[in-house]
Amino acid sequence: MTESSTLDFELTDDLKAIQEVARNFAQNEIAPVALHYDETQEFPHEIFKKLGELGFLGILVPTEYGGSGMGYQEYAIIVEEIARACPAIALGVAAHNGLGIGHILRFGSEETKKKYLPMLASGETLAAWGLTEPGSGSDAGGMRTVGVRDGDDFIINGSKNFITHGNVGNVCVMMTVTSPEKGKKGISAIVVDKTMPGFYGSKKENKLGMRCSDTAGITLDNVRVPAANMLGNEGEGFIQALQILDGGRISIAALSVGLAQGALDAALKYSNERKQFNQRLNEMPAIQIKLARMATEVEAARALTYKAAWMRDNGQNITVAAAQAKMYASEICVKAAEDAIQIHGGYGYIKEYPVEKLWRDSKLLTIGEGTSEVQRIVIARNIFADM
Repeated sequence: MTESSTLDFELTDDLKAIQEVARNFAQNEIAPVALHYDETQEFPHEIFKKLGELGFLGILVPTEYGGSGMGYQEYAIIVEEIARACPAIALGVAAHNGLGIGHILRFGSEETKKKYLPMLASGETLAAWGLTEPGSGSDAGGMRTVGVRDGDDFIINGSKNFITHGNVGNVCVMMTVTSPEKGKKGISAIVVDKTMPGFYGSKKENKLGMRCSDTAGITLDNVRVPAANMLGNEGEGFIQALQILDGGRISIAALSVGLAQGALDAALKYSNERKQFNQRLNEMPAIQIKLARMATEVEAARALTYKAAWMRDNGQNITVAAAQAKMYASEICVKAAEDAIQIHGGYGYIKEYPVEKLWRDSKLLTIGEGTSEVQRIVIARNIFADM
């Protein structure tokens, strides 16, 4: 083979530099306090302030809007490294960058971008993304939040739930039914912010895992929003949301890889220190088999994730690649966390060791931003279409 025909799996020097910065920050600033925030369920405002100073809250935002001007490869690497230290904080970084900011960046007018992106990229405030409702999850077309045109404004009423940054975020891209008679083609995306009376966060969910991540309901009570805050054209919200979810799935895949790597790191460390029957655990074939499988699956998930990120940066269709990465990475991270607990034995079940937290955090990743079942449907439909 000639050199030009070979695949290069090495990160570039620039990507390695980003990885080093993210890893150092995550291990030095986040890892030592991860359990504290999990126990208290406090939102880590100080951590997010520092993330903003590093440019990690405006990863994809061009520099002219105050962002870092990076791509999806950098995005995946940053989320992965933060997730190794604390998946819950990584979830906030992923949702802020990929969903709220991502939607404004991709479909907003120049006026809307200039208004909202600088404050979001700096971390002055956080972004939310309002798709899920109490009566509609995977069936997003069943939403009931309604926006009625009133001159140059829309009056929006409804509620959302399971919204990341529903309380702590001041800007939300809200999926709103503006033409009920058109079904999914009557859904529009409108930016709402908390300067608008009647828009507020409500109940913070008491979750199994990802406990310091702010997951809350949102209520909209006769919120008057300028029509200029609509992203794209009226009726395009649903198809926009599907495209935003494609990119978001890359970040959830990266988060899953980071969590799985964190579980593997903990299992390797413990198995090297713990002795039973006069030998270290990592000398036992049964443990070696678990560790070998974990390492292989983490590497396979990372390859799928980095491939999808590279495709996105190069303008390729990522619907299948993102779904494959998200489905596979999220499912192996649950297995990795469970295997890490098994390797720790009884100690894996107590909070002295980090693996029980990783296990609790892991399950959300097979549910959020499209369940594993939805990912399989997306993959199947697309591969059948190619026949």
